[in-house]
Amino acid sequence: MRGLLYLDSYRPLFSGHETFALRQLWLKKAIDVVGGDQNSSRQNNHGSTLSRGHKKNVFSDDASIVTLGVGKNMVASIRHWATACDVLTDINGVPTSTMFGARVFADDGLDPYSEHPSTLWLVHWKLAGGWSMQDRTHRSATWYWVFNHIHEQSFTAKSLLKSLDDYARDRGGRLSPATLKRDVEVCMRCYVDRSETSSVDDFADSMLGELGLISAQSREEYALRRGPKSTLTNGAFLYALVEFWQAFAPDQSTLSFETIAYEIGSPGRVFKLDEDSVAARLIALESLTKGAYQWSDSAGLRQVIRTQPLDLASALELAYV
Repeated sequence: MRGLLYLDSYRPLFSGHETFALRQLWLKKAIDVVGGDQNSSRQNNHGSTLSRGHKKNVFSDDASIVTLGVGKNMVASIRHWATACDVLTDINGVPTSTMFGARVFADDGLDPYSEHPSTLWLVHWKLAGGWSMQDRTHRSATWYWVFNHIHEQSFTAKSLLKSLDDYARDRGGRLSPATLKRDVEVCMRCYVDRSETSSVDDFADSMLGELGLISAQSREEYALRRGPKSTLTNGAFLYALVEFWQAFAPDQSTLSFETIAYEIGSPGRVFKLDEDSVAARLIALESLTKGAYQWSDSAGLRQVIRTQPLDLASALELAYV
């Protein structure tokens, strides 16, 4: 097996969300707590943003409950989701905003209140692609599995639970069935439209439900929605491609169409795009990147040529043009 889940450095986690699905403004709340203003911060060697006033217990003291305006369990959930979405990281035990977190969700960021469609797609990418997480604990292993290792269009909660249990056993671990069941339920609640589910969390302000990536066929059966994604911006696709390319083949100046469309952890796979949609996105990159990424289709070989690498910060800016 290949992909992020099978790297030796990969440390999967199937809990931490306290059974709460990711909600609107929680990532903004997390940045507010740690003070991740992008202009008044300095970057460390990890690419994260160290702001003045950070402290280890910022999410565990009583003041955090008041600041965030939620209960203690939700405080823990907010920290979990912020870490899972690459918005926060821990450096020497101190919750610290990442480049992605500060540049998007700070008061002076690109989209602090998650009003731009790119933000939703990038958060999904962080959960289900998450190549930036490869050397850290990955807190959304179920999300990654669903969007990369389920090959059928429809699946059941039971089959997903069995696959994850088999995976955990293959990796030398064993998970409580109750823990796995809760994780799968939360994953589905993140994406399934509230009108399609009878969950007790029906009226929660789910952040990713409007992406339309998973539909409920019945109480226990779901379907992945493949095809064009009208709200996915070319800039968000570019950011995912840059991050994937950096991890998958950093020294290559070309990447094949098949890799971008079908490889485990690729943008085409994580965003559930069909071939025509992937091709259209790749053709649009030359204009968006001013020639840094160019589409080539000659002699039956379809590929993207990288004439000048983009760093993630530059790619992130292009997701909001």
